Amino acid sequence: MTATPDTHVHSLPPFIPQTVDSEDGSHTDASELEYEGLVRRQLALLGEDPEREGLQRTPHRVVGAMQFLTQGYHLRVEDVVGEGIFAEDYRQMVMVRDIELYSMCEHHMLPFFGKAHIAYIPNGRIVGLSKLPRIVDMFARRLQVQERLTGEIAQAIQDILNPCGVGVVIEAYHLCMMMRGVEKQNSKTITSALLGTFRDDAMTRDEFLRLAHGFGSSR
Repeated sequence: MTATPDTHVHSLPPFIPQTVDSEDGSHTDASELEYEGLVRRQLALLGEDPEREGLQRTPHRVVGAMQFLTQGYHLRVEDVVGEGIFAEDYRQMVMVRDIELYSMCEHHMLPFFGKAHIAYIPNGRIVGLSKLPRIVDMFARRLQVQERLTGEIAQAIQDILNPCGVGVVIEAYHLCMMMRGVEKQNSKTITSALLGTFRDDAMTRDEFLRLAHGFGSSR
């Protein structure tokens, strides 16, 4: 399945800094306090007692976890890549396989996780290999659907490098399918985004997909 690259932009970050003064003179983020109140109310609606010992700090922990899991809203590709682009006259495929990813489904706010396989054919410039996982993390740490995530990663690499082509394949398991609904434990969702040579040249496309799925690998 090929996903059309999507340059969807989220205009508002999940947490807008706005500090308020506490009684002890310290400063607290008003949006965090509001979020903690919402989590506390959610616990009560579920039939729990937010004041029992095991749950008293839960709203604070949930806010911290969600800030981490959605930190990608605050990042730009330019910041993630930094000075990691180099001139190099290499014209063959560059591939990084099995990049772990963890994201949150925007439909149920449940995790999905798996691996991304990324390849590109340089056009006079290459990017530091560690930057590709950072790009994956930047887009994964937002509320996502796998189809859009795949396209955003491919388009970001296309924009920063202007390579001859880009290919991205993501294989992921979705807890919204595994824990609820159809409860299918072994179903895996595979999406791909192909740009340039990877889309237009059948041999390049076949080589990429064969390597992405591990065909011919010794593993």
